[in-house]
Amino acid sequence: MTSELKNRIVLLVLLIIVSSCGTKKLATDGSVNSKMSAKNIIRQHYLNELDFKTIAGKLKIDYSDGDGSQGLSVSLRMEKGKAIWISAPLGIVKAYITPKRVSFYNKLENEYFDGDFSYLSNILGTELDFEKVQNLLLGQTLFNLKTEPYMVTAATENYELKPKNAGSLFKILLHIEPDNFKMASQQISQPLRKRLLNINYKNYQKIHKWILPSDIKIVAIEKEKRNTIEIEYRNIEFDQDLRFPYKIPDGYKEIVLTKNDF
Repeated sequence: MTSELKNRIVLLVLLIIVSSCGTKKLATDGSVNSKMSAKNIIRQHYLNELDFKTIAGKLKIDYSDGDGSQGLSVSLRMEKGKAIWISAPLGIVKAYITPKRVSFYNKLENEYFDGDFSYLSNILGTELDFEKVQNLLLGQTLFNLKTEPYMVTAATENYELKPKNAGSLFKILLHIEPDNFKMASQQISQPLRKRLLNINYKNYQKIHKWILPSDIKIVAIEKEKRNTIEIEYRNIEFDQDLRFPYKIPDGYKEIVLTKNDF
C-alpha cells in the first residue's frame, strides 16, 4: 500500500469519526406511522439519543477510491463530547480528535498531521466539527433539526425528512427508521459543484441498554471521483475507564494536504 493511499485511508476515517462480527440486526416491531408529524419524529430522534460516558471496541474499515482498495482493523476509544482515539495494530497509525483538534501520525512513513476541522470541512463541502463527527458514528443527524421547519413523507420503511425551505446550492435528505428513530441514511448534496455525501446505516445493534449502528457505508462523490468507506463495529463496550495515549514522535515530517490526497 502506498504512502498516499495510507494517508487517504486515515484522513477518510477522520472524516467519518470524518462500526460487530456476528452482530444481529435489532429486532423490533416498529413500523411507519403515516400520521406522525415531522415535529414528533424529530422529538423522538432526540429523545433516543445515546447516553454514555465512553465507548471502546474495534472498527473494521474497508476503503476504495476507484484506483485501489484496502481493508484494516483499528481500535476505537471515545469519550462523549471530548475525544475520539483510533489506533492501528502496534500503534503504527494513531489518530486523536478533540473538539478543537484533528491529529494523526504514521510510523511507517514518519509523517504526521495536526490541525483543525477547517480543511476537512472544505473537502466535504459542509461545516464539520466534533459533534457532527460523533453524531455520525452514533446514528444521529449531522444537523440541528430544531433550527428550521422540516416536512415529512412516510415512505415504505422509513420517515423521509427534508427542510421546508430547501436551498438550490445545498440540499439535505434524511431518512429516520421507525424502530428506534435513529438515522437510516443522511444525504448532503451540492448539485452545482457535483458533490454528494451519502451515509447509510445498514443495521443497528443492541448492547445491554444501548442502541448504536453496527454497519455504516459512506459514499463521497465529487465530479468523477468516488470514495467508498464501509465500517463495521466489533466487540463494543460502554462506560469503561479509558486512557487516550497520544504523542506525535519527534522528528516526524508534517503532512501538507492538497485535494490530490483525497
